[in-house]
Amino acid sequence: MFKILISDKLEKEGLDILAAEKNFTVDCKFGIPAAELKSIIKDYDALIIRSGTQMTAEIIEAADKLKVIGRAGVGLDNVDLDAATKKGIVAMNTPAGNTTSTAEHTMSMILGLSRNIPQAVASVRAGKWERTKFTGVELYGKTLAVIGLGRIGSTVAKMAQGFGMKTIGYDPFLSADIAAKNGIELVDLETIYKSADYITVHIPKTDETTNMISTAQIALMKKSVRLINCARGGIIDEKALAAALKEKRIAGAALDVYEVEPPDFSMELFKLDNCVTTPHLG
Repeated sequence: MFKILISDKLEKEGLDILAAEKNFTVDCKFGIPAAELKSIIKDYDALIIRSGTQMTAEIIEAADKLKVIGRAGVGLDNVDLDAATKKGIVAMNTPAGNTTSTAEHTMSMILGLSRNIPQAVASVRAGKWERTKFTGVELYGKTLAVIGLGRIGSTVAKMAQGFGMKTIGYDPFLSADIAAKNGIELVDLETIYKSADYITVHIPKTDETTNMISTAQIALMKKSVRLINCARGGIIDEKALAAALKEKRIAGAALDVYEVEPPDFSMELFKLDNCVTTPHLG
């Protein structure tokens, strides 16, 4: 029998597909602690994860029988790929699996942030009627900058164009011709920071992209800019972002992902009215 461990929650439809295979034995241990995962991983041929499980070199080293790690999602930044390669373990992801979901959530965050929807809901529930306070701004005619024009970033740009937004972007792996065919003007990062009304990031988290938007980059931006991160926590420097929001150096931010998940809810970001936060829904 081929033994499969699932350490992050999957929908029933996915579990049913695996259960229908007679040669598979499937164990679901959602949210298993790292120490326990290390102690039992030696018994499994395959592991299915999402973003919660961190497959460190230490855990991979203990995986004597493991042949494959399957990530139900985009990216493999929570898997030590060097350690997996040395052990001969294949690591796979599903790059198109949540394209629409993440793109739609990004647009929802942009709209919620622009129209102050979360704050307005809280106000009405508190018995207040503060129409002027929560008027918000239109998307039409504004410039959306997309950093990372892969499947998700390109889909966000297309959706934003439907709202009448001008779309610019940065992606060193995309040609200007292909970008232009999708209605996107390729520019450098400095141009994005200086000219965009909205900036959304859709890139993996690497050594190069960690805190790529921090104090120096924010200093170049308009005071009316709004930042959105539905990609990976830590691409936007959380401390620098909190300081900029608190000082009204920028207009707002919307985050679906955090450097540590679940995050420390005592952080300044969760106390600011101009920051919309959701629990990794995209």
